[in-house]
Amino acid sequence: MSRVTGIGGVFLKAKDPATLRAWYKTHLGIDVQVWGGAKFRWVDSAGKSTPGSTAWFIGDGKSFAPSASAFMVNYRVADLPGLLAALRAEGCEVLEKTEESEYGKFGWVMDPEGNKVELWQPPEGK
Repeated sequence: MSRVTGIGGVFLKAKDPATLRAWYKTHLGIDVQVWGGAKFRWVDSAGKSTPGSTAWFIGDGKSFAPSASAFMVNYRVADLPGLLAALRAEGCEVLEKTEESEYGKFGWVMDPEGNKVELWQPPEGK
């Protein structure tokens, strides 16, 4: 079974999300959108667009709970239900909650350091 196939997103926790977003926009040129983040489109080695993107977001970090970390990484996966079952069988701390929306399927696991890891199965063809 395939496990992680790429990074779907990086989420940063900030004391003052608006100020931190402005800093990244001004100093690093990240095109921060109204929703609080940016979407980096994937390209191949020739610079040609390829399916997929990586999200980048700064917020208050409430969705990171129960983790106290200042970040959360979202990893793309091909078979979320299968991977969650395998992680449970391996004794990992898999959170019971899962979500499904037009953006795909989401599940979470805690790593041994207490970081919440988001697993994301994109919609078919995305």
